[in-house]
Amino acid sequence: MELTSTKIKSLSSLKDIVKNLKKEEKTIVLANGAFDLLHYGHIVYLKKAKELGDILIVAINSDSSVKKLKGENRPIMNEKERSLLVASINIVDYVVIFEEDTVKNILKELKPHFHVKGPDYTVETVAESKFSASLGIRTIIVGEKKEHSTTDIIKKIEELYG
Repeated sequence: MELTSTKIKSLSSLKDIVKNLKKEEKTIVLANGAFDLLHYGHIVYLKKAKELGDILIVAINSDSSVKKLKGENRPIMNEKERSLLVASINIVDYVVIFEEDTVKNILKELKPHFHVKGPDYTVETVAESKFSASLGIRTIIVGEKKEHSTTDIIKKIEELYG
């Protein structure tokens, strides 16, 4: 069976959607990450991001991007599986996959009101924060203290099951 989601969009189609949403005066929030093994911390992060606006767009790192950022053994799940899982979360409005190391291109094309990152960052350590500010996009840190991570889950599985 082939699973799909109408929430998963190309950047070009999402650009048109966002343009129309802004005409309706909707507040657009962009969150991004690998979302390799979906866990509690991801859900808290996305819930807090959604609370900032009307529309939550989640940009998911492509497989090659995750490999570059997290190492040769990652991702655990491929980009299609990760995007379908994130798209299945009811508070997520749209999902887009990106190849680059950062979401600068997505920020430039969509110009959301907010770019949201999780608590393992500060505004100063978000790679795109100065770029976002130059576009009038506010960078915000949300979520709980980082006590959940895919890396920690992998370590626990290794400890329990070798």
